[in-house]
Amino acid sequence: MTQASEQPSSFVDNEIDLRELFVAIWAGKWFIILITVIFAVGGVAYALSKPNIFQASALLAPTEGSGGVRLGGQLGGLASLAGVNIGQDGTSNTVIAKEVLQSRAFLSDFIGRHGLAVQLFGTKGWNVRESHWNYNREVYNPDATEWRTSEEGNSFEPTDWDLVEKFRVEHLSVSENKDNGMVTLSVRSQSPVAAQQWAEWLIRDINEHMRDEDVEEAEASIQYLETKLNETNIAGMQQVFYQLIESETRTVMLANAQREYVFKTIDPAVVPQEKSAPKRALIAVLATMLGGILGVFVVLIRAFIRNGKQDDIPQLSASNGKAG
Repeated sequence: MTQASEQPSSFVDNEIDLRELFVAIWAGKWFIILITVIFAVGGVAYALSKPNIFQASALLAPTEGSGGVRLGGQLGGLASLAGVNIGQDGTSNTVIAKEVLQSRAFLSDFIGRHGLAVQLFGTKGWNVRESHWNYNREVYNPDATEWRTSEEGNSFEPTDWDLVEKFRVEHLSVSENKDNGMVTLSVRSQSPVAAQQWAEWLIRDINEHMRDEDVEEAEASIQYLETKLNETNIAGMQQVFYQLIESETRTVMLANAQREYVFKTIDPAVVPQEKSAPKRALIAVLATMLGGILGVFVVLIRAFIRNGKQDDIPQLSASNGKAG
């Protein structure tokens, strides 16, 4: 009998609690609507204040045989004995190139070579109608082509650290498909023209950078091998050195003959016609939902606090009656 009597009472309590919940929400409906409208308007205003961002992407494939000729077997072992590491198995040129592409040294040199500092820090946005940058004249003076200074006398010219961080975080994205090894390079900018141009420059520069490094390394190896060749009179070692020099010479020739040395462009970057961000409709919807949830939460908290205070009043009056 006790359990049977407790179950209906619990159901009644739950029903009453649920009914009180809806009553509290209905009583605070105007407050909820007000908060929701405020958040909706704020979300729309924020979404409209954000500039359009365009993204240009290029699909790249690792070139076959990049990184020179591989030596294996006896010749590779003899090269190690001679003190030269030529074409040994290790990290591929593609993996190295992908990391170099996002490295601070490469990006700093890339930004300086193409003069991107002003576009990164000295502009307010892109003029779509006239297809040119709108300069931030409080920071950069385009007439005198110089950076302005603050009231304290500090120049607004960004440091290499600032340039690389901004470019790497806000503009550059490199991803690799683990299934087929394809690499996607994406560049974001307020200017669709700049996004496409920067992507092309990055691909060209990383290919040239990796080629120059391999050619320089191969030429240094050739010079070292020729020195060792002149120092030995053993016919067998001379033959080994000749083969190693031939291999390194072939590496230099192949590197200079390949225009796309590490990455071959499968799908080149084009000037985007549609923005990739911001998602203004999504921002407005999320802001509206957040406002509604916050409004309901505040109303329920207020109702909970108010009911708690009302429950304390009878207890206080009962205790006062007993004392009397």
